[in-house]
Amino acid sequence: MLAFGCLGSLLGHLFISFQVFPMESSSNSNSPLNSPAMRRLLRQGLIGTAGLGLLAAGLLGVIWFYMFCRIEVPSGHIAVLLKKTGSEIENSTEVVAEADFGKFKGLQEKVLTEGRYFYNPWNWDWDIVPQVEIPENRLGVRIRLYGDDLGYGNLIAYEPNQKGIAAEVLRPGRHQLNAVVYEAGQEVPRYRDNFIELVELHEPIVIPAGFKGVVTLLSAPPAEDPNQLLVEEGKRGVQEKTLDPGVYYINPYVQRVNLVDCRSQRFNLSNGGEMGFPSRDGFWVRLDGRIEFRVDPERAAEVFVTYNDSGNDDGYDARVEEEIIEKIILPNARSFCRLRGSDNSGRDFILGEKRLAFQKDFQQTLGETCRQQGIEIIQALVTRISPPQQIASPVRDRQIATQQAQQYVKEIEQQTSEQQLKIEQEMVKRKEALVEVDREVIKLTTEAMRQQEVAVIEAEQRKKVAEVELAAAKDQSEAILAQGKAEAEVIGFENEAEAAGWVKSVEAYNGEGDEYARWVMLRKLAPSYRQMMVNTADSSLMNIFNEFNEESSNDKDPPTAELNNPSNQDQSGESE
Repeated sequence: MLAFGCLGSLLGHLFISFQVFPMESSSNSNSPLNSPAMRRLLRQGLIGTAGLGLLAAGLLGVIWFYMFCRIEVPSGHIAVLLKKTGSEIENSTEVVAEADFGKFKGLQEKVLTEGRYFYNPWNWDWDIVPQVEIPENRLGVRIRLYGDDLGYGNLIAYEPNQKGIAAEVLRPGRHQLNAVVYEAGQEVPRYRDNFIELVELHEPIVIPAGFKGVVTLLSAPPAEDPNQLLVEEGKRGVQEKTLDPGVYYINPYVQRVNLVDCRSQRFNLSNGGEMGFPSRDGFWVRLDGRIEFRVDPERAAEVFVTYNDSGNDDGYDARVEEEIIEKIILPNARSFCRLRGSDNSGRDFILGEKRLAFQKDFQQTLGETCRQQGIEIIQALVTRISPPQQIASPVRDRQIATQQAQQYVKEIEQQTSEQQLKIEQEMVKRKEALVEVDREVIKLTTEAMRQQEVAVIEAEQRKKVAEVELAAAKDQSEAILAQGKAEAEVIGFENEAEAAGWVKSVEAYNGEGDEYARWVMLRKLAPSYRQMMVNTADSSLMNIFNEFNEESSNDKDPPTAELNNPSNQDQSGESE
């Protein structure tokens, strides 16, 4: 876009220049084309054209670099690189090591992971391939096709620069390796020829509950004593340490794991043939039994090495229980029956006590013998003993009679026990009745005591309320008396104040109380008069007030003087 903008600007300048300076004959010296401005403009146009060409070339270079040198590695893929230029590698070298990346021609050990890269296609060639993906419940064994050769007698490549089967395995997931993946036992696919490793898929070792995994190292230094059943840890051979239940990702070319069942197993002696022996008195006795056993988990490796027969194995499952039955349990059981059974007579195997003793001795002896060989006897039962028929009936009848006599004795004891039980049941009922009566008495007594306590509490409450009311009444009476006294004192003080006023008023009339009283009466009567109709001075009505006029003239009392003031009388003799 920048180049196109510059080109447009340059063309615009040239167009304006040709409009300002029209074309004329070149022979005319006064032509605008021969002017310095025009020549300057032409020089600038040539320079701009050259710059535009360079810019266009650079733009084309960028486009070519982005379009043809770009490597887009999508998710889950890698880019395998092949160098086309550079120094030649040695004939013994198959792949250019990562440390020498880009220095030599040929297939490179280094790969490009997800992302965007830019490489010159003149020098490089690349191929986008999927990453190595190990599915669930699988493990991958790497087989490197490049590197240093292994030494004599070595089968496993423990170093990263060695050719061969790598000791480490690949767990489920994606791995950025230039390799071809295939299932074990199948042919290697050949859909491309630029891989440097093979990844062989195997199933992991799953040790279920109740089993032990016996480990055999296939590639390790030899043991000092190769005749040992179990070798030292880390030496080639069967290891003493076993694997517990779980999932293990183990390289099958490095280690072999055999499963030994340490769970409880049951076996009937009759399945191995008839079990019989002659008694001490010459009678033939047959028996059958059930034996429950298991392999000692701590000695699983020893039992596996001692009694395992590869012909009975089912894959990695070492079926040692069959060898244990055939080589340990049956021989020891037959030996015990023939040796200990011949010490007893035929009659002894009919009676219960002898049979129980024989059963106990059988389990104890078989358990001790098998424990020394790494086998635990959980239970060894003699389920059936068939004594000789010649003596079985008489002994059986005698035994039945003895048992019947014991049964009668048991019945008598049972009846006695039932009688005693009835007595005890009646005693229990009587005790229950007594307990019920005692419970009722306690209940009534408790209720009476509770009611008594409630009545006492209520009486105490009423007493306290009465005391409070009495105290309140006393306080109220005292308050009433105090209030009465206060009111009386107030009245007295008011009376004294009023009397003192009267005294002062009387003193104004020279101590004459009658005069003061007359003044008070006249003061109260005066506001009641609105009009008075009187005659002349010699009227008989006015004579009533003459005596007041005389006293007023002597005392100069203001009310009297005001009453008789001629100013309050009009000319007609009316006064208000």
